[in-house]
Amino acid sequence: MTAFTVVFFVRTTSLSLVAVGAALTAGQLLVLPLPLLVGRLLDTYGPRIVVAAGNWISVAGFIGFLFSHTAWQIVLWQFVVQLGSTAFWMGSSPLTVQVARGAERARWFGFVRALRNVGVGFGGAASAVALSIGTVAGLRAVMVINVVTFAVAGWLVVTLRDTDPSEAAGAGPAAPERAAPELAAVETTGQREGGYRTVLKDSRYLRLIATNISFVFSSTVITVLLAVYAADNLDVGSWIVGVLVLLNTAMVALLQTLASRWIETRRSAMVLVLALLFNAAAFVVFGTLLVLPGWAVIAGLLIAMVLYTVAEILSSPPTSELSVVMAPEHLRGRYLGVYQLSWSLASAVAPALLTALLQGGAVLPWVFLTAISMLAVPLVLGLDRKPATMSEGAPAADVTPGL
Repeated sequence: MTAFTVVFFVRTTSLSLVAVGAALTAGQLLVLPLPLLVGRLLDTYGPRIVVAAGNWISVAGFIGFLFSHTAWQIVLWQFVVQLGSTAFWMGSSPLTVQVARGAERARWFGFVRALRNVGVGFGGAASAVALSIGTVAGLRAVMVINVVTFAVAGWLVVTLRDTDPSEAAGAGPAAPERAAPELAAVETTGQREGGYRTVLKDSRYLRLIATNISFVFSSTVITVLLAVYAADNLDVGSWIVGVLVLLNTAMVALLQTLASRWIETRRSAMVLVLALLFNAAAFVVFGTLLVLPGWAVIAGLLIAMVLYTVAEILSSPPTSELSVVMAPEHLRGRYLGVYQLSWSLASAVAPALLTALLQGGAVLPWVFLTAISMLAVPLVLGLDRKPATMSEGAPAADVTPGL
């Protein structure tokens, strides 16, 4: 969507490419602290309302795009679109937990991820067609389609039916030691506290956030590193980047749901360890391509991309699920606010850091990515076990949300 938005404003306004890029970046930066606010709204209104509102806020932003002609207008409506996107992504995981049966949550998280990749591919193809036509009317038509689809998506969320608790109870027990709502840490009676201070004191959840930051940096490889690394440092044609991206998209779309069936019967921590090790292996292969002969580079790129994609497939369901079920229910929105904030900040820092490392030496970003993947391994061990302070079978009591 970002590439299309840049072209949209370059073609429909008199602004330069640099001005458009700066305006879009400014609008996105303004949203960075807002996950904390969205987290409070999640605790107050629940994920269904927040996700639906996120879609409809994005609708307002896309309508604003259609009537934007100056830089400040682009900043304003980009801020609105990104606010809606933040609300959607923060609410989507708890909404999945709310409507999916406990033992099948990993499968649903995988299905959502696969569906997202299919949607990105379809949207990219549709945008490419519109860009190839090259007319302002064609670009505006794509923006109008965005307005309609996001509005419909918001309506679908509002009308979504929750899982019947009795059905969930009859769905069969989850595999031993898999993530469950009981993982949410609770304090002793009469000593509960609410608000973001609780999140920052929860060392187990902070370990999950640190692990996720490793995955966020890894997720930027395709968008930040791959093309420039292949073009400037490897003796291969630029066509290989398109092949690698297609391979990644196809593998996620075809294998994510199947892999989630396997993931849901395993401990989340062990699955995350595997994902980190696959990522580390992929980055080692990417880095060693610098010393391989030309005929082996393409084969090495394909192997590295397969390893990288397997890590992506393995990491998505357990991180999404743990980010929700490790949080106390009465503070779930605030926990997810901190989780999303860490994601946003890492996403903002990664391009600058990785490109700076690449400029310093072609192997440096791969050394860095390998190191943070391996350092995250001990952090995930034991995340899917109940806290020691929680008695066996003791349910979390109802509490009033903190401020």
